[in-house]
Amino acid sequence: MKKIKVISWTETDKTGNEIETDTTSLLDMMIKMIKPEHQPKGLDLFRTMNRLVKAFRKAKKTKLLELEEQDYKFLKDNVEKDIPAMWGSIEKANEAIEEFMNPKEEQEEVKENVSE
Repeated sequence: MKKIKVISWTETDKTGNEIETDTTSLLDMMIKMIKPEHQPKGLDLFRTMNRLVKAFRKAKKTKLLELEEQDYKFLKDNVEKDIPAMWGSIEKANEAIEEFMNPKEEQEEVKENVSE
């Protein structure tokens, strides 16, 4: 299992309103930006999307995104090939993606707790 700290920040939209966003919003938006003809299909990916929605919802409350290996791989593959380059100019988005790309492993967390 991968554990990713959720980074939050405030952005200003086109109308000048401040909006709260975070790692999960960024990942969710990236998935939604995939062209319909390239959207993943099939029962396995249907289930993956359901697990992601639940994980994102939970992470909004706990500030920790916990993903099974296959769900993390699905998101990581999308980040690696489809993340908009312009998002790199947003400091907190960059921090959120770097945190996502270097998650804590469940074993690492156990080791850290044992050594304390």
